[in-house]
Amino acid sequence: MLPSQLKAEQFEGYPPQARQVATDRIALLQQLPAGLVPLLLRELINYDWKFPAERKDLDRQLAYLGSLSAAARRQTLAGFEQLRLSPELDRFDWVKEPGQYSERLSAHLWATHQFDAFRAAATEYVQRANAAAPPEPLPLPRLGIVLLGQGVSENKPTLFRKLRKQGVYFSRVKPENGVRTLVDAVAARATAHPVPYGHWYIDGGAPVSASCAGLTCVSYQSLEPLRSALLGKMEKAIRSGIGGPEALRTMMAKMRPEELGLSGDAAAAVVNHFQVSVLTEGSGTQIFSTTFVQWTAREALARAQPVTLLARFAPRQRARPMNELIATPQQPPTLDPEGSLIDADMGAYLTWLNQQRLAGADQSSFLAWFEDHQEALAIGPSLPRGTASDSPVGLQQLLDMIA
Repeated sequence: MLPSQLKAEQFEGYPPQARQVATDRIALLQQLPAGLVPLLLRELINYDWKFPAERKDLDRQLAYLGSLSAAARRQTLAGFEQLRLSPELDRFDWVKEPGQYSERLSAHLWATHQFDAFRAAATEYVQRANAAAPPEPLPLPRLGIVLLGQGVSENKPTLFRKLRKQGVYFSRVKPENGVRTLVDAVAARATAHPVPYGHWYIDGGAPVSASCAGLTCVSYQSLEPLRSALLGKMEKAIRSGIGGPEALRTMMAKMRPEELGLSGDAAAAVVNHFQVSVLTEGSGTQIFSTTFVQWTAREALARAQPVTLLARFAPRQRARPMNELIATPQQPPTLDPEGSLIDADMGAYLTWLNQQRLAGADQSSFLAWFEDHQEALAIGPSLPRGTASDSPVGLQQLLDMIA
């Protein structure tokens, strides 16, 4: 089917808000290239469960495309028009299953050596759309905090090697009541500057008691029933021989919160769908708490674009063969605090990189702390780069330095 053949009734299966946006914009969608419309619908079909930042981005794209003259639109989207699509893709029901269509399109582009052309077309389109609608000013500079090394008695590896050139390494941090200090600081920011889904606390274990008021709080421990249900479905699918990794991935991509025992109103549904996507799209997020924290922080920054994020790594279980991990999720794990510290050190660096990709990066701040120990790394617009300090300093003082 071609985009020009789209009809409003084809969106009847979409959630209410997504259906409304699609039908309101159907005249525009009918004029767009076949290589682009299904990709827009892949985002649009989940519109009801997207964060405000994601909705604004999609709304801006559609408004930008709608503002162009026919000639300017053809010029902007010429790269998509030039893609050679197969008859099988044309026959696929990309309105109903835009996610599956995207996977098939990607495979087709690689097989026909068109992926570089597609990437160039997508990059140019995104750059033009972003230039047409610059990001809105932030209510306050972004702050990222990462806690790592929980349960480690002695540090052996050199921490923060990839981050040290970006800020100041502190070697005499006062660790007393450190976790409480940082969590309270995040909660205070959320209270002073309420932003929907703008302040996050992600924990690889159990959240600090009474710490989630005003925050979007996601933890590995609270999702244990969800993880167990998902691992059970994965094991059952593998044993049934559903068709290999691709078929398993497709099955997981279709998973909905209700299938895993989650329910709630509109606000809860947004977070529920996010949590399910973390567990179904991330590799190892169902099994390893360090992977869960790193991937959740990555997705939260990319999708919700919060102004505050605290990610606390906890000890993960020791690695075992994947089939064994999936088949015996209830077996008491053997924890690996030292290996988790290495994972979390890299996770801290990746979290900083992902924060830097967002608007306002030049004014953002970042703090990584070796939990209950004296090592920390602070990055802020007023701090020198690539330096070190052996002066005694408290964690609240570090926050004041980078705020």
